[in-house]
Amino acid sequence: MKPFFDQLLPSAWEPLTPRGVAAFARASLGRLGFVQLLAALLAAVSVVWFLQVAWLPVVQEAIQQLPREGKISRGQLSWRGDTPARLAANPFLSLAVDLWHEGDLGNESHLSVEFGRTNVRLRSILGYTEVVYPSDWAIEFNQPQLKPWWGAWQPGILAAAVGLTVAGLFASWALLATLYFLPVWLLAFFANRDLNGRGSWRLASAALMPGAFFMTLTIAAYGLGLLDLVYLGWCFSFHVMIGWIYLLVAVLLLPRHPEVAAVPKNPFAPKL
Repeated sequence: MKPFFDQLLPSAWEPLTPRGVAAFARASLGRLGFVQLLAALLAAVSVVWFLQVAWLPVVQEAIQQLPREGKISRGQLSWRGDTPARLAANPFLSLAVDLWHEGDLGNESHLSVEFGRTNVRLRSILGYTEVVYPSDWAIEFNQPQLKPWWGAWQPGILAAAVGLTVAGLFASWALLATLYFLPVWLLAFFANRDLNGRGSWRLASAALMPGAFFMTLTIAAYGLGLLDLVYLGWCFSFHVMIGWIYLLVAVLLLPRHPEVAAVPKNPFAPKL
């Protein structure tokens, strides 16, 4: 006969429902890691797709617009073209050269990158920040040199995006599960649920995957132009709350502790 826990909960394979998340409390770490890997790879696919449709075409077009001579060396950009000059832009990304950051190139893109004489300025709806060119850098900033470099390294950049996305998700899931597992265990204890410390960590880790699936769809919607940058920020905040909601509901779906469930009811207690 199957244990009481297995009678109530499904096999730990799908983290899309609270009951499915609760099942990971008794799953092996290997099972949890495998499902997390699938979720992380799906998120990485959405990131790579977004880069290919939203950012990389702008970079490629900007490289085509660069002059035949130009270089960032000794902390300064050597530029012989017009300034300010927009190199390429779409609703997501804009690349421009403005040596003194004094031109009015507009701010229609969600992220604007301006290369100045001594720094690069990043602008968005949150404001702007400036990054100074390191004095020991020597980077070609011209079309003849950057075009073949970009063609050779673009696949590697996409592969790095996959690796960083997967590694970042696993690191954040592990960190947040470590922060959440004690409150989860306390909640299960006071709710008289059958859950130990290790199961609390696994359940907390599994409860973070629904939020990751939500952000995967959000990135796709953003890349399709269905969301703007403000809604993207709101969705990012909401995906954190999704994990909290799944944690609470999944704990309450766990069976009662065997010692509590075995206590016989008082036949003389009044019925409410």
